[in-house]
Amino acid sequence: MATQIKFGGYQGENSVHTRASRIFAAALDKYSQGAAQLAFEPDITLRGHKAADLLAMTEKGELDGCYVPTSYLAGRVPELALFEQLFVVPDRRRAYAILDGVIGERLKRKVAYRTDFKLLGYWDNGLRHVSSTNPIRTLADCMGVAIRTAPNEDHARAFAALGFVPKMIDVRDLPEAVASGVVDAQENSLTNTLNLGINRVHRHVTLTRHLLGVTALVFNTDVVKRWGERVQMAMAAAVEVATAAQRKLAREEDSACAAALAADGVEMIELSEAVRAEFVAATRPAIMETRKRFDSDLLKILDTDLSHVLATHA
Repeated sequence: MATQIKFGGYQGENSVHTRASRIFAAALDKYSQGAAQLAFEPDITLRGHKAADLLAMTEKGELDGCYVPTSYLAGRVPELALFEQLFVVPDRRRAYAILDGVIGERLKRKVAYRTDFKLLGYWDNGLRHVSSTNPIRTLADCMGVAIRTAPNEDHARAFAALGFVPKMIDVRDLPEAVASGVVDAQENSLTNTLNLGINRVHRHVTLTRHLLGVTALVFNTDVVKRWGERVQMAMAAAVEVATAAQRKLAREEDSACAAALAADGVEMIELSEAVRAEFVAATRPAIMETRKRFDSDLLKILDTDLSHVLATHA
């Protein structure tokens, strides 16, 4: 009998993560030769759960694994917030290289040591930007504006440094918060801004590219141990295939969503280099506070890689 692996998510059928999870399921069936099957639940919020519930459901055994933003795990594994530093990681290419290299492997070990999860891979959760009811072109435009952030203290502190009034709201409750005016801005990927219908209220998107969201594929450690070598090897191969596909879908989605938002009449605002530098400078004290929790060796590796990128793009 095939091993049934219960895997959960929190997005609709057209989302990048859901499409990649379908590829994941097919790849696992292929590489395990039918010995393992991914029983995928695309959207737990349809059952009244919040996205953050995925971790507890995986710990308790209701699910065997899930995809979840790394920011949801950073409270237990602070180093996962390496990629939650606003205006620090400059591009997707370098972010992927770091995730797939030494830092990514160390983060996996830290997750295993500090939690009951095994982190098997990293997906692209989209370049994040700010949408708003009124245009945001300068730091002055941020002052006093209520902005939705993910449930993450580091994000909230950084946006407060820009002058916003942060409100940490789960993605399940985001559309209502926007529609009701609880927030007048939100930071998110373009795909979420479009697919959640945020653009019906927020008619301006400032292309801040303040960070690349990272999604972790995590599984219950005890469950992984019970799989046996054959299923574990098939799972590793399936994760590799699904990750390559997911990242490609994410890049394509960004381009498609930007075009769709512009066609809908949403104003797409590019920050000038000077204004972007002001945003970077304003958030730097908050970022330095976040960095106090990181291992110095990880910071050294990250900063060395980033310096190399900046030098080669100068």
